[in-house]
Amino acid sequence: MLRFLFYIIFIVSVAMAALGIILSSRLKNRSKTDLFSSLLYFQVFIFTFGFYGIWGQVIIKTFLATLITPVQMSRFTDISVLLGIPFLVFAWLMLIRFSAGLSGRKNSNWFIFLFLFINFTLLAAVGYYTTRANTMNSASLIRKYYIIMNLIITFTGAYLIHLPLKGRAVIHDYDRKIIAPSIFLIMIVQCLPLIFYTTQEWLVVILIFTFFTGNAFLPVYLTYGTLVSGLSSDPGREISFEDFCRKFEVSPRETDIVHEICNGLSNKEISEKLFISIQTVKDHTHRIYIKTNVKSRVQLITLVKEEVGK
Repeated sequence: MLRFLFYIIFIVSVAMAALGIILSSRLKNRSKTDLFSSLLYFQVFIFTFGFYGIWGQVIIKTFLATLITPVQMSRFTDISVLLGIPFLVFAWLMLIRFSAGLSGRKNSNWFIFLFLFINFTLLAAVGYYTTRANTMNSASLIRKYYIIMNLIITFTGAYLIHLPLKGRAVIHDYDRKIIAPSIFLIMIVQCLPLIFYTTQEWLVVILIFTFFTGNAFLPVYLTYGTLVSGLSSDPGREISFEDFCRKFEVSPRETDIVHEICNGLSNKEISEKLFISIQTVKDHTHRIYIKTNVKSRVQLITLVKEEVGK
């Protein structure tokens, strides 16, 4: 039964990797910037590590379990992970570059050099210790390295997205407030199986499933969950007013309110035109402000003009 489940999870892994890479490639091709190149490389590197470093261990344990000793098995799996971690390091770098790009920041060459130098130095230290430690300690060290670095990198990426440079964010506040906490929460969920793992195979299944589905989140959300502003290959492209309302989950009645606000009507004039009370107009307007993350009519009208070209 468990072996059959591994087959299913492998199919899911391939599907998620293909989905993430294809959607990232489409975003890159449609974009008029090189921002999505970092996302595409992140997908390629992270899923390469997933198949090499994670699925590689499953394959080794499946086909070599009866041929080598448990100590040799542990060494093989440790080496498999260590050889896959360079792909993970480059994936982390691409995630930071992409997060910085979303927040309107530029990546300098010295940062890239320093990032790679620090991470490969840490990797060399972990590898050196692994060759000299007993099998239990080496596996524990690799897991701790993976968990700590993943959380640090993802938190940094979430922080960059959540606090962009003023006026230079690529995506709207609505999307930033979803993406930033989501990628960090996804990483926490991915790390939980490793925190409690000893020899339970069902935790391996959970780890693989959360790893591949979680790392496909960014391209899936940016393709289907948001209308990314400022990234179209056609600078003159505008979304419709209906698309704007769907994007911010504005209800039909709230849509009427937004339309009349953009037409310059006051609360009293809107209430008379739509045959509702002034208080109802105010209540709808307040909810619209929350959904669109604005604080005034002027900001709402400006947002509509930016998004719709109304």
